[in-house]
Amino acid sequence: MPLARPTRFGKPPPIRKRLPADTRRKLPRPPVNLRVREYAPCRLSDHYHTTLSDNLMYMNYSHILQSDLPPKPPREIRLRWDPSNPYAKYRKNDPVGGTQWSKIPPEPSTPANITRLEAVQIHIMSKDALTSRSNLLGVIAALRALSGETEAGGGTLAKGVKGVEIVLGKKQVGGWIRAGMPAGAKVTLKGSAMYDLIATLAEFVLPRLREFHGIPMPAAVSSYTSYLPASSNAVKASDVAGVVSFGLPAAAMGFWPQIEVNQDAYPKMYGMHIHFITNAVGVGAQERARALVSGFQIPFVRKSS
Repeated sequence: MPLARPTRFGKPPPIRKRLPADTRRKLPRPPVNLRVREYAPCRLSDHYHTTLSDNLMYMNYSHILQSDLPPKPPREIRLRWDPSNPYAKYRKNDPVGGTQWSKIPPEPSTPANITRLEAVQIHIMSKDALTSRSNLLGVIAALRALSGETEAGGGTLAKGVKGVEIVLGKKQVGGWIRAGMPAGAKVTLKGSAMYDLIATLAEFVLPRLREFHGIPMPAAVSSYTSYLPASSNAVKASDVAGVVSFGLPAAAMGFWPQIEVNQDAYPKMYGMHIHFITNAVGVGAQERARALVSGFQIPFVRKSS
């Protein structure tokens, strides 16, 4: 009985049309748009959709209607044009304060506009980068380790995400920074990577900070003529933006597991700012955003008045 001959595979088919090459990275560009989907369920994402969203809709419900509040006095008129001037007789004088878009009340809380987290951004500022761009290498390496994102993500990033970006100066400030100079780096996270970063922040970084009681908030301001709860502090224009921002000292960088495992590879530790970007708008938007972020075990503490 003759021995079985080993199977001989044929030659690979000839390449008739080569893939277009990326002139910047010197790599072939795939003919399709590659997308990396979620390969494991996200714990915090499920927690938001099953528990947190219902609680936020109940907490943000207002029991005081605008029709029940006493009427406000009419706003004064800014006399920008002299009424006695015949050339400005029919010109409109705007009220004092403009349109006051920051005082427009928010829409009623419904399942369609529940406060949700859209993105998380980490920003690191390095003054040493103003003297030499090479000093940004440590910042970029730290952001890549924390987020797992590269400069362009290999073309697999979600819409609106650009990976690790270099922050450039927009205008001259005090003679020490000019427009176009690199001043730091930032990275924006969405989807499951965003929730993974929040879980690491709440479970590993914040509990290890010394004498940390919570992210400070301003003192409460409220009155009968306001429909906001007694814990609200909508007293300035920045409070109508649904963005919660806070900073971490340079010592906190070593508490991240991604940095702690190889801390000697970084030239120095950097402080950072973390921004939680939500879809909340209108008066009290920052309060609703804080309620959402606190549902992910991020503590807040109110300053005494």
